[in-house]
Amino acid sequence: MVNRSSTIVVTGAAGFIGSALTEYLNYKGYNNIILVDDFSRVDKKPNFEKKKYITTVERENFFEWLFQNKPRIDFIFHIGARTDTTEFNYSVHQHLNVEYSKKVWEYCSVHLIPLIYASSAATYGNGELGYDDNHAIIPSLNPLNPYGVSKNEFDKWVLHQKNHPPLWIGLKFFNVYGPNEYHKGRMASVIFHSFNQIKKNGVVKLFKSHRPDFKDGQQLRDFVYVKDVIKVCFWLMQHQPASGIYNLGTGKARSFDDLVKATFKGVDMDTRIEYINMPEDIRSTYQYFTEAKMQKLRSVGYMDEFYSLEKGVDDYVRNYLSHNKFY
Repeated sequence: MVNRSSTIVVTGAAGFIGSALTEYLNYKGYNNIILVDDFSRVDKKPNFEKKKYITTVERENFFEWLFQNKPRIDFIFHIGARTDTTEFNYSVHQHLNVEYSKKVWEYCSVHLIPLIYASSAATYGNGELGYDDNHAIIPSLNPLNPYGVSKNEFDKWVLHQKNHPPLWIGLKFFNVYGPNEYHKGRMASVIFHSFNQIKKNGVVKLFKSHRPDFKDGQQLRDFVYVKDVIKVCFWLMQHQPASGIYNLGTGKARSFDDLVKATFKGVDMDTRIEYINMPEDIRSTYQYFTEAKMQKLRSVGYMDEFYSLEKGVDDYVRNYLSHNKFY
């Protein structure tokens, strides 16, 4: 049982989801946290500077630090990754998303530390095989970009391991949005970019559809609020259900038009959308539809309702983006 005196490691702790998870752990009374990340980026400092934690460890020094300090660790959340879907140099993803994750897994296996790690819905590619978190389809998935490939390669590797942590859970995050993504640039959510476009010009530019079966703005994604993501992570740590790879979305795909309408409503303005051509460098690797099958997570006992798109976007826009506030 992981309790408030337990020592927890969060990798990616200066990033979007990792910093929100750290805040939620603090909120629940867990302050013995070791933060692991690349702390050289000044723009990520607000994500962690007010959190309660034991120490920070540079990502590339983490395993050496473990060897030298031999800390007692009760749980690891491995959230850190290279998440840039426009980074086509696979060696970058191979190092951070595959090889680094293997080291985390092996350390947890040897030292009997429960592990939750971040996978991704990018592993599903075009969705030819659906969006079911069934282990049997993982070897056959065909991701559309190097990031998705790297996440799926680690998932495949995990499923072949004879030595594993006492508990291990991979979470296939769908389209996560919310506070603390300010530093993500091009990879920040459409809500973040929409809010800034509204403030600047009063109009939001969305990608045209380049497929005849989708109208402009009607591309569909499973958008999940980061507050739900971190609640699920905490629940899994506490309840420790069956090990495996689980989807983490809302289970309901929504359109980009709906997303932008909710953003305009959050700033109390009328909706104005302009459709523009999608950049050619992402056109062939663009997902037009994602929707998490959520039965597996529900079957192990997680019953909380997820934020609706409208409620999640409204909270994000009114309480965070409008005040440049961090979670």
